[in-house]
Amino acid sequence: MIANRGEISLRIVRACKELGVKSVAVYSEADKDTLAVKLADESVCIGPASAQASYQNQDAIISAALAFGVDAIHPGYGFLSEKADFARKCEENGIIFIGPSAEIIGKMGDKIEARKIADSASVPTIPGSDGVVKEFNKALEIAENVGFPLLIKASAGGGGRGMRVVKSGDTLEQDLNEIMSEAEVAFGDSSVYIEKYLTDIRHIEVQVLADGKKCIHLGERDCTAQRRNQKLVEEGPSPALSDEQRNELCQSAVRLAEKVSYKSAGTVEYVFDNIERKFYFIEMNTRVQVEHPVSEMITGIDIIKEQIKIADDQSLEIEQKDIVLNGHAIECRLNAEDPENGFMPCPGTITYYRPPGGFGIRMDSHLESGYKIPPYYDSMIGKLICWGYDRNEAIIRMTRALSEMEVQGVKTTAKFHSKLINSEQFKSGDFNTVFVASLLEKKR
Repeated sequence: MIANRGEISLRIVRACKELGVKSVAVYSEADKDTLAVKLADESVCIGPASAQASYQNQDAIISAALAFGVDAIHPGYGFLSEKADFARKCEENGIIFIGPSAEIIGKMGDKIEARKIADSASVPTIPGSDGVVKEFNKALEIAENVGFPLLIKASAGGGGRGMRVVKSGDTLEQDLNEIMSEAEVAFGDSSVYIEKYLTDIRHIEVQVLADGKKCIHLGERDCTAQRRNQKLVEEGPSPALSDEQRNELCQSAVRLAEKVSYKSAGTVEYVFDNIERKFYFIEMNTRVQVEHPVSEMITGIDIIKEQIKIADDQSLEIEQKDIVLNGHAIECRLNAEDPENGFMPCPGTITYYRPPGGFGIRMDSHLESGYKIPPYYDSMIGKLICWGYDRNEAIIRMTRALSEMEVQGVKTTAKFHSKLINSEQFKSGDFNTVFVASLLEKKR
């Protein structure tokens, strides 16, 4: 059973077909006509349009899974993919959760606990608190040790939420109290920790696959091109790393996964300090990532299929020596949004859709002509991934593919992405996580 929607649901349906595994797609009332529902072997409605009443309704999904007699549930990304309690419910009902165990999800989902595990695996972490910070005096002590600016982070946060930069001691107490309150409301957990705020960074992550005994990496992805902490463009390999740094980074990710006997696909995320040229662990995502196709394009490994086989207790047949990074891949996350109007979401009906094609082009999308984009969910409508012999060719191919794609009926971010990847800063490979904001500011 696929407990998700949109392009990732379709992606999993296709992987199941190639493995000879029958699939059941769940859907909300708003998604009854999507491609995944049409192409899965079976499908079932699990509730009304609201995500809370459907895709996040654990009892409805478990009940449907039991009714269909499924062996396993794939959660995709988002929704229930990193909910330890959902993984535990699956386990309690004799259903395989395609991902790590509830225990590991809980450990790695707690950023304070994950940081301790990273330290024990000799994985570099950003200077800061060694545990939960609850009092102003403790925060002040950390500030005196590492200096301002500081970053207060919710232990249960994620997706760019639950963070605040503190520039001086004048606002530290107020900021600490406010972010703790916000974390309690947003995540049901007021725990926060404090790190040194690095001002010139890249966001780089490592894809790992592990069967509980053996772990390998599939190289790194650079996710530095972001807007408001949300990834826009991902690429691999990173244009910022030397071969020595790449090897050190990837090996540290393997050490971390091995430390917890990780079993599934996972991503270890880091920040890379452009000034000091050092990387630091920030978190581990215990699920498949939106940008996993970048790693697939440069390694030839189907991550979803490997994830399903691992969940079926099959040992990894791939050895680290088999993994050779070939060429360069770039992914653009395409949203139904209006970049000229503050990236406002633009739900509506697709009156005409022409996907791009040709050598080195991959379009992961659930779009088709006549499809109605609902207003209830994330505005992402697909991911365009382009491979090239080198980074320059990948940029040229992505530019061609973006111009070839046509979506009528709603506004999309395609033209914005074309301008972004053709900006001098992006093409140079020398940029940081705020360069998109500066690009938009120049445009104004």
